[in-house]
Amino acid sequence: MSAAKPFQDLGSVAHCHGCGPDNERGLRIKSNWDGEEAVCNWRPQPHHCGGSKDIVNGGIIATLIDCHSLNLAIAHAYKSEGRPIGSSPKIGYVTGSLNVSYHRPTPIAETLQLRAKIVKVEGRKAWINCTLSAAGRVCATGEVLGIRVERQR
Repeated sequence: MSAAKPFQDLGSVAHCHGCGPDNERGLRIKSNWDGEEAVCNWRPQPHHCGGSKDIVNGGIIATLIDCHSLNLAIAHAYKSEGRPIGSSPKIGYVTGSLNVSYHRPTPIAETLQLRAKIVKVEGRKAWINCTLSAAGRVCATGEVLGIRVERQR
């Protein structure tokens, strides 16, 4: 895995609940390149529980998959254009669709790993597949359609 700064710290996003480094109450995920994929390791806290104290809330899981996938789309777009992440004009992606499949309860006591890869890019659309694993077991998978938007900040 790359020792470079995470996409979010390079200016891919700022205030998002899931991935914005400027959102003090957000999840503050950090995504990095691992070959052509993006990887993120994130540790849930007790207040991220859902249904019982020992599993992660499904909405948190969906947010993790969504934000990690869109950050990969942003990083991929900058890379494809040969520009550093965060350079002007700013590139952003918003969620066109999000489909999450929950395969097993996600344990709250484990560090979660997200792995995402670009499946296809066509015009302003990027399709991304993502897995969320705990202790080496896939707990959820997601398919994300990101729509590219130009951002002022």
